Amino acid sequence: MKEQYQLTTDELKKEFNLTDFTQGLTSAEVKQKLASDGQNVLEVKPTPKWKIFLRQFNNIVIYILLVATLLTIIIGHYTDAIVIGAVVILNSLIGYFQETSAANALAKIKEMMANQATVYRDGKRQDIDAADLVVGDVVFLEAGDNVPADLRIVSADNLRIEESALTGETNSVIKTDQALTDTDIPLAERVNMAYASTSVTSGSGLGVVIATAEQTEIGKISQEVAHIKSKKTPLTREIDHVGTVVSYITITTSIIVFIVGFMLKIYSLPALALAVVAMLVGAIPEGLPAITSVILAFGISKMAKLYKTIIKSMPAVETLGSVDVIATDKTGTLTKNEMTATELWVGDQLYQVSGTGYAPTGEIKFNGKKAPLTDQLKLFVEAGYQANDTVLSENDGAWHINGEPTDGAFLTLYHKAYGPKHQSQYAEIDLLPFDSDYRYIAELTENQESHEKVIFIKGSPDKLFEMAQKEDPSFDLAKWQQRVNDWSSAGKRVIAVGYQPVPSNENLTEVEHEHLYQGIKFLGLAALLDAPREEVIVALKKMNTAGVHVKMITGDDPQTARAIGKELGLTNGPINAITGAEWDKLSTKERESAAMDNQVFARTTPQNKLEIVEALQNQQQVTAMVGDGVNDAPALKKADIGVAMGIKGTDVAKDAADMILGDDNFATMAAVIKEGRRIYDNIKKSILFLLPTSFAEGLVVAFSILTGQQVPLQPAQLLWINLIAAITIQFAFVFEKAEDGIMERSPRPITQRLMNRHDLFQMGYVSALMAIFALIGYEWFIRGGASEINATTMMVNTIVISKVFYFFSIRTEQYGLTQINDISKNAWGVIGLMIIFQLFLTYVPFMQTAFHVTGISLAEWGAVILFSCLIMIFTEGDKWIRSRMKKGKLNSFNR
Repeated sequence: MKEQYQLTTDELKKEFNLTDFTQGLTSAEVKQKLASDGQNVLEVKPTPKWKIFLRQFNNIVIYILLVATLLTIIIGHYTDAIVIGAVVILNSLIGYFQETSAANALAKIKEMMANQATVYRDGKRQDIDAADLVVGDVVFLEAGDNVPADLRIVSADNLRIEESALTGETNSVIKTDQALTDTDIPLAERVNMAYASTSVTSGSGLGVVIATAEQTEIGKISQEVAHIKSKKTPLTREIDHVGTVVSYITITTSIIVFIVGFMLKIYSLPALALAVVAMLVGAIPEGLPAITSVILAFGISKMAKLYKTIIKSMPAVETLGSVDVIATDKTGTLTKNEMTATELWVGDQLYQVSGTGYAPTGEIKFNGKKAPLTDQLKLFVEAGYQANDTVLSENDGAWHINGEPTDGAFLTLYHKAYGPKHQSQYAEIDLLPFDSDYRYIAELTENQESHEKVIFIKGSPDKLFEMAQKEDPSFDLAKWQQRVNDWSSAGKRVIAVGYQPVPSNENLTEVEHEHLYQGIKFLGLAALLDAPREEVIVALKKMNTAGVHVKMITGDDPQTARAIGKELGLTNGPINAITGAEWDKLSTKERESAAMDNQVFARTTPQNKLEIVEALQNQQQVTAMVGDGVNDAPALKKADIGVAMGIKGTDVAKDAADMILGDDNFATMAAVIKEGRRIYDNIKKSILFLLPTSFAEGLVVAFSILTGQQVPLQPAQLLWINLIAAITIQFAFVFEKAEDGIMERSPRPITQRLMNRHDLFQMGYVSALMAIFALIGYEWFIRGGASEINATTMMVNTIVISKVFYFFSIRTEQYGLTQINDISKNAWGVIGLMIIFQLFLTYVPFMQTAFHVTGISLAEWGAVILFSCLIMIFTEGDKWIRSRMKKGKLNSFNR
C-alpha cells in the first residue's frame, strides 16, 4: 500500500472522495467524520496532586520512621514523636514540590496545535476552529499560518514551511505537490507533506488533511511522552537500596533484642519497649534523606549561579556525574544555528573568512593575511549582499536575522569586508525572489553614483553554471564542478554568485528569469557552514578525557554531519555515521551495537531518537539527552537526564527535560558533569559518615539491653546526637571541593554499588569502635568516681566529638591531617557551631534538665577528646594499610 506522499493528486481525490480540491468536503461528510474520529485535539490527563503527595511516602525508611513515631506516641514520648514526624513530613514535602514544579510537557504540546484553520467546504472557503478539522478536509495555507494538522500538499506556490522544531532542519523547507516515488523517505525529506505545529514562512498552498489529533506526527510525540514512565536516577536507586538494607538490619536486630530482653526478663515491658524504640531511633539514619537533599540543593544553587542552569529534579544533579553518554542535537547545540561563509573561490583566488555566526566580526583573508578588496572580490561580496531578502540586525549585543540563514551568511560577509556601518552604493529596483523551481534569487539594482544598472544573482551552482556557459562558452565547468564537489564532501553548503550589467540603452525596471538565462558573468563560489561553537570543541576534549562519549543526532545528511563531527572532535578516533533509514532496518541487538559504535546519527526521526536512547540504556549506559525541539521531547523524558536549551528551546522540550541550560551553552555540560561527580562523592562520604555514627548509637543501646545493664543513653539524648549532627557537621560535606583528577577518571558503571566491600568493612569497624570507646569511656568514668549523669554527659560528648575526628578522616582519600588546610571556612563554621551547641547542652540549666546531663570539668573534656580521637587514629591507620596493599598490588579489598 502506498504512503500518502507517494500518491498523485488524482489518487488523493479518489481516496478522499473529492471531485475538486476547492470544492472540499460536504457538511454532512464533516459531521459524520467528527462523530466517528473525534476532534482534532490532543488529550491531556495530568496526575492528581494528592497521588503525587502520597507516593512520597513509598519508602521503607519513611515506613520505619512512621512506626517509630507511632510507638513513641504510645509510650508517651510526644516530643520524640513530633521530631521524627517532622522529619517525615519535611522529606515528603520536598519530594512533592520537586515533582509538581515541572509543568506538564503534554499540555505544552497541546498548546502548539493551531487554533484556527482556513478550509474549503461545500465549495466555499471558510475559517473554522482547527479542532473541527477532519481527515479529507482541504486546508489553505499562507505565510504566517501554523499548520493545523498533517497535510499532503496538493498545490504549492513558492510554499516554504519551517519545520526545525519537528525535524531539526535549520532552513525552511520548499514544498511541492508532486508525488514522491521512493519508499521509506525520512520525515525531513517528505517535501510534499506539511505537519501540525510547523509554520508557513512564505508562499501559499493547499493541503489535504491526512491525520488529526493523536494520529499526527506531533500527536505521536505526545503519545510517546505520555507512555514514558519516569524512572529513578542511579543515586535514588542506590540510596533506596541502602535505606532498605539498613532498615531491614535495624528491624531484625530490634526484634531479636526485644525477644531476648523479654525472655531474660531484664526490664519491665514498658521499659524494654522504650529501650528498643531508643535503639530503633538511634540506628535508623533519619538524617539520610535530609542531608542528601541539602547537598543536592546546594549543588543546584551553585550550578544556577555559576553556570546558568536550571535543575528541575534534585537527583538529576548527581546523575550528571554518572553520565556515560551524551546524545545531543546538532543544530543550535553543538553548532550556532547561524550559517557562516568560511571560504570563497573568486576567480582562481581562494579566500578564507574568519569569525563565526551572524556577528560581523572577522575578516576575509588570503594566504593567512587580510585580503585586499580587489574589484572582483568587491563585486562578489556586493552580489551576495544585494541578491538577498533577509534582514540582519543587532539587539542587545546579539546579531539576529529575519529571513533565511543562507542569506544571513552573505549579509555578515559583506559587513566583514566593509564594516557594520557601511552603506552600499547600490539601490534596489526589483527583486526576483527565490523559487523552488529555479533555485536562485536575483535583484535588479542601480548604482547611485554612476546610475548603472546591474542584476546580481546567487543560488544553486548548477543553475548559475548553465547561465555562465551561455555568457562564456569557454567557461571551465569541470574545474568549478570539482570545487563544488570538494566543499560538498566536506559537509559545506555551496552557493554560486554572479552578475549581469544592464545595457545603458535598456530601461529595465523589472527582472525576469529570461534576463538571466541570456547569460551572466560568473564571480565565484562561497562555502557556508553552520559553524561549530568554539567552546563546544574545548568541552568535548574534557569529556573525552573524562570517558564521556558524545553522540550527535541530526536531521542533516550523513556526509555533512560526519564532517561537522570531525571538526568538533566528537571522538579521538574515526567518526562513524548511520542514517535513520539504516537504523530502522536493524534488529534490537543490532541497534544496541550501532548505538555504541556510531558517533553520528543522521536523517533521524523523533522515534529514532527515542530508540537510540533506549538502545544505549539497554547497554547499561547512563544517558543524557540534549535537545531543543518538540521532536526531542520523548527522548528527553526517556533519558536518565534530559537537558533542554533555555533560549532556543521550545516549551515542550523544557518541560520534558530535567535540566535547562539557561544560556544555551553546551560547553556547560563539562562543568556540570564535574559538579555532579563532586556531589556524588560528597553524598557518598556523608552516608559513610552518617551510618556508622547511627549504628554506634544502636549498638550502645543493644549491648546495654543484652548485658542487663542500665541503658546509658536516653531517647532524648539519642535524638539530640542525631539532630545536632544533622544540622551541623553533616552540612560540612556540602562545601567539600572536588577531589584532584575527578575529570580524569571514567564514569562509574551503572552496576557499581554506592559502597564497595571496604566501605562496608569500614562502616562496621567504625560503628563498633565508636560504641566500644563510648561504653569503655562510660565505664571508666563510673569507676573513676563519676556519677551516672556525669558519665552519661561525657558519653554523649564523646560520640559527638568522635564525629568531628571521623569527619577529618572520611572527607578525603589522603591522610586527614595533611588535608586540614583544605577544609573550607564554611565547614569550620558548622563544626564550630556544633561545639557551641554541645557547650549549650552541657552547661545551660534548662538543657541539663531536659536532656539529663550535667556540667563537666576541663580534665573530663580532655578524657572526652582522648577517646574521640581514637576513631581518627584507626581510620588513618586503615588508609596506611590500604596504601601499602596497593603498592604491593594487593588491592582486592577495594573491588
